[in-house]
Amino acid sequence: MALTLHDTLTRESHPIQPLDGKTLRFYCCGPTVYGPAHIGNFRTFVAQDVFRRVLEMGGLPTLHVRNLTDVDDKTIRDSQKAGQSLTDFTRFWTEKFHADCAALNLLPPHVEPSAVEHIPHQIRMIETLIQRGHAYAAPDGSVYFKVSSYADYGRLSHLEDRELKLGASTSAGAMDSDEYTKDSLADFALWKARRAEDGPNYWPSPWGEGRPGWHLECSAMALEYLGEEFDVHSGGIDLIFPHHENEIAQSCCSTHGKFAHHWFHVTHLMVDGGKMSKSLGNLYTIEDLQKRGYHPSEVRYVLISGHYSAPLSFTVHSLDSARQALQKLAKFDKALQDRGCPAVPARADLAPGPFTDAWETLNHDLNVPGALGAIFGTINKTKPATISADEAIAAHRGLHFMLEAIGVKLPPLIEEGSVEVPADIAELAEKRWQAKQSKDWAASDALRKELEALGWIIKDSKEGYTVIPK
Repeated sequence: MALTLHDTLTRESHPIQPLDGKTLRFYCCGPTVYGPAHIGNFRTFVAQDVFRRVLEMGGLPTLHVRNLTDVDDKTIRDSQKAGQSLTDFTRFWTEKFHADCAALNLLPPHVEPSAVEHIPHQIRMIETLIQRGHAYAAPDGSVYFKVSSYADYGRLSHLEDRELKLGASTSAGAMDSDEYTKDSLADFALWKARRAEDGPNYWPSPWGEGRPGWHLECSAMALEYLGEEFDVHSGGIDLIFPHHENEIAQSCCSTHGKFAHHWFHVTHLMVDGGKMSKSLGNLYTIEDLQKRGYHPSEVRYVLISGHYSAPLSFTVHSLDSARQALQKLAKFDKALQDRGCPAVPARADLAPGPFTDAWETLNHDLNVPGALGAIFGTINKTKPATISADEAIAAHRGLHFMLEAIGVKLPPLIEEGSVEVPADIAELAEKRWQAKQSKDWAASDALRKELEALGWIIKDSKEGYTVIPK
């Protein structure tokens, strides 16, 4: 079954098939390692992970390249504020990023090149662009791409000429902090001349000391590891312009290829219906949510619960819903194990089986929310205690096939009364119960919310109550 996926360039859905008929080669724009990645960043990385998993579970080998941006305005600025070398500073945040990826069960890319390690490759690409008349050196030693030399500029973002000029003078300029002399506002930096505020972070080049522009690194590294043409390029929707537009221009003009044949973009994550920002205190990291008592598997579940092409509104309450959904999956899995199925089925035995509808849904434009609905639909109509042993085995293998495809690891099953409740939590729970018995609804509700904030849920019955982790 071939995965079909919407293409940003053509605005149509196409089957994903490798150009060489063997291996699906794709490039993903990775993190800028100057601080912890937040859940908005990870929405894109998780969607890309599901994309890869679906291909591989469908029997198609992949070559996944994801870069590390370890030299740009932000990494240079913040490393100097921290009093660290650029290498030490970015190494720390790279390791933090890798730890978060592992917590979210992201498959590591097959190749993870860094911008600094590929500065010679970027210099060679600039030389080719100058030789072909697509770039020029400014008097200060900076080098710019001449946008007017590439007739197809703007075809990915579908920008009109007037919009292109406006965007280039604002979005691209702000991102690159370009304040150098250039021929046109639309032109963008390939090489930035050394400035005093860069400190020791500069490299020699034919045009003088400096550093690469932000856009160039991805083109140079994609060429190095995937060739002049490859299957799929992916990133967040905010990268369409100017970053990906610039990648296409400099790549096509420095080679004879068509660069990426399919563009896969992931839409923004919102928090509580609005944008994330430090000022609002909603720029959550994985560590932030773990401190609130949530597991990364619950975060992953929320991040895949909306279609990649639509905005997803994240709320803390959605993590509670994710916990309940994962517990339901874990209970179903345990019921199948009670019928004699192994705790972890052999990967070679995995097949969609009774979850074929979910698998087919997932292969239609990577429709994870639709697939989740189909998974629970199958679970709701399957009674492990009454089906045959063969049916239980097929259901178990099918469940784990789908879990592998969406990258979800089942949490331990929470049995009521099986978790030791801390004394302070037990005291709060008892106060809440007494308030409820006294019909002091305001106090009861306030104590319930306090317990939930601490990571515990009260389940009432006629005889009393039970306290369980959220």
